[in-house]
Amino acid sequence: MALLETRVAPQWVDYNGHMNDAEYARVFSLGVEALMDRIGLDEAGRRRHGYTIFTLETHLCYRREAHEDQPLAVEVTVLDRDAKRLHVFFTLLDAEGGLLATSEQMLMGIDSEAGRPAPFPEDVAEAIAALPTAAAEAWPELAGRRIGLPPTRR
Repeated sequence: MALLETRVAPQWVDYNGHMNDAEYARVFSLGVEALMDRIGLDEAGRRRHGYTIFTLETHLCYRREAHEDQPLAVEVTVLDRDAKRLHVFFTLLDAEGGLLATSEQMLMGIDSEAGRPAPFPEDVAEAIAALPTAAAEAWPELAGRRIGLPPTRR
């Protein structure tokens, strides 16, 4: 089930005729906001709990081009979690379910008043537990990658 459905806005298209790389990051950022809404950290929830989520790290992987007005959907899978952190894997899909991009992220729960990491509020933790989770044998192929050139042969 999609967290977010949108379309490629005309201002997101660059001189190459497809969605600019920075706009993929924008869509995944909107996906984080949709995730927050889904787990009870919408505007009212953030205010009620005095709690929010920060992004600590992200790894974006571009797979295919997206073009102006093309429908987009963002889905999320929880790879791991603890009391304060979420390791999530977002996929950006086209209307046919084709993979356009992925974004692996580490998110941290923050006590808004203290400005410090804090455990997820109980109802938020329960909502997180209900999200799709990757089983060890079904770990996404593009998760856990690192950037680097392959070793050269000498």
